[in-house]
Amino acid sequence: MDRETRLAWLVDHYRRPRHVGTLPDADARVPGGNPGCGDIVTMYLKAEQGTSRVAAVSFEGVGCTLSLAAASILAERVNRDKTSFDEILSFTPEAWIDLLGRDIAEARPQCALLALGTLKAAVKTVEMNRKLKAAGHSDEQIRELRRAIAEQGTEAGVVVGEGAEQAAGVRK
Repeated sequence: MDRETRLAWLVDHYRRPRHVGTLPDADARVPGGNPGCGDIVTMYLKAEQGTSRVAAVSFEGVGCTLSLAAASILAERVNRDKTSFDEILSFTPEAWIDLLGRDIAEARPQCALLALGTLKAAVKTVEMNRKLKAAGHSDEQIRELRRAIAEQGTEAGVVVGEGAEQAAGVRK
């Protein structure tokens, strides 16, 4: 795809995002923020019952054209392909930047990678929640554990999970 076509594709996804909105029955709702420029994307993930495969993904967010277009493109592909958790976790930042267009995305990699990193965090959330439930933990215990972990992660450049909205808003 040439540069002009790729730009048109990104702008189309920004102006007419696919799979935008909440998933009321999502197994994970994970916000991700880019404190450097104020982008916030929340990824919703519904897993197929009893499998490690995606049933549905959606997102909500505010931010630049690149971060929101990337979220729309990611949601569209994952929903179309019913991607496995392993496939999502193994998708590299380099491959994602190549898909979006290295000449476009490489200048702002945190914006380009925000949705991918947040979706990976959602997959890990679902996997960990399943393990914790199997070990006998309640939903409330799991939420408390996640809040405590999130408090320790606010030093990074891209904040994912509890506190992402606040971190992005503070440095906007």
